[in-house]
Amino acid sequence: MNNLKLKYEFYIDAQPEEVWNTLISPEGTRKTFFGCVIKSTFKKGDSLSYVGPGKEGDETIHVYGEVLAFEPNKVFSYMEHPGSSYHANHEELESRVTFTLESVGKCTKLTLVNDQWTANHPAYENTEQHWWMILSNIKTVTETGNVLDFGW
Repeated sequence: MNNLKLKYEFYIDAQPEEVWNTLISPEGTRKTFFGCVIKSTFKKGDSLSYVGPGKEGDETIHVYGEVLAFEPNKVFSYMEHPGSSYHANHEELESRVTFTLESVGKCTKLTLVNDQWTANHPAYENTEQHWWMILSNIKTVTETGNVLDFGW
């Protein structure tokens, strides 16, 4: 592990329940996580995976790991590994992702912390850029229902 840490804060003009729905529901994640849905029981200690279109077809596992915390409308945290189609040593590569929601006036503050990175993790730089896109999309989808067009 090293002390690399990505932290983002977004203010979204919606209630925590609406932001949570965008973060967790199949409809929300398909729109905001590049076509993926989360497959999990969402129980602490259970597995999770983000599955969607990719190198291995429509059921490509992009990220997989273990649920660390799941408190609806408040906290979602997991340890994650990149899918096997990304790196041969995917099982050795990991980081922790934590989404936290809190009410601020009539808005919701969404904080994302992505830390506990394996030393020399090859996905760190890509992830740093992709979180901006994903979080901007979460904000836009929650507030307007529209998906951002990144020209892909």
